[in-house]
Amino acid sequence: MISLTQLTDPGQGPYGITQGPDGAVWTTLVHSGEIARLGMDGRVDRYGLDAPGSKPTVITQGPDGALWFSRYGDHRIGRIGTDGRASSYTPPTPESGPYGITPGPDGAVWFTQMNADRIGRVDMAGGITEYPLPERGTYPSAIAAGPDGALWFTLNQANAVGRLVPGGGTTVFPLPTEGAAPVGITRGGDGAMWFVEIGAGQIGRVSMEGEVTEYALPDRSARPHALVADPAGAGCWFTQWAAGSVGYIDADGGLREHALPSGTSEPHGLAFGADGALYVALESGHVARLDLRAA
Repeated sequence: MISLTQLTDPGQGPYGITQGPDGAVWTTLVHSGEIARLGMDGRVDRYGLDAPGSKPTVITQGPDGALWFSRYGDHRIGRIGTDGRASSYTPPTPESGPYGITPGPDGAVWFTQMNADRIGRVDMAGGITEYPLPERGTYPSAIAAGPDGALWFTLNQANAVGRLVPGGGTTVFPLPTEGAAPVGITRGGDGAMWFVEIGAGQIGRVSMEGEVTEYALPDRSARPHALVADPAGAGCWFTQWAAGSVGYIDADGGLREHALPSGTSEPHGLAFGADGALYVALESGHVARLDLRAA
């Protein structure tokens, strides 16, 4: 069963979404420069940032009990407490285009810098360190911590997946399909990293040794965008931006799809809530809730 909660007017756009430490779901309103909180009781709270054009994009729960998010519009990293108080930090490289963000294994938050070919690290005091990638024009996008203590990230324009070891080096794993344009990435329940190929209409899997497997979607034009591991198994859920749906892939590559309600559009981020349901951010102004027990 799928239900909708309207957060904004169309065009203001929920984009990234995550479960907060308070049990609520938190989402970025990318086009209005706000962060929204959706409680399990259905209450919606919206918190404006200091710059309406900041374009908050991807959001994650930090190790300090706050929510951390990328501000792609003004090239900063944001932090908001569960009390709604927000702050931000500026990376050393100007106009670096922060996008993907994740808690790391070292008690810091790590993020990608799409315009600068760098991976950034921000500690809980706001200190930022940047790590240049070995190639230019790679467009690092989403990022996630792996089971091996490394940070794994997609290189959208390099057609590859990267691996960075804190305090060590960076390894790049090219993808077999030309023009795959990987975006979302997550740690799967099977000990591998899973990612989407928005350009090729495929889901990919990369082992800790760098072996890549690709699974073609039934609709190669569906534009898969983000994905999250299923806490109940080894599979992953993902959004299909152009198809207006969410999909599921199991550890063996088996696929199924769930259409979103008619009239919704542009599903982007997705996350599991404290109630076990799957929440999906829709740029139509809604958050969709998928009750998997009734799906």
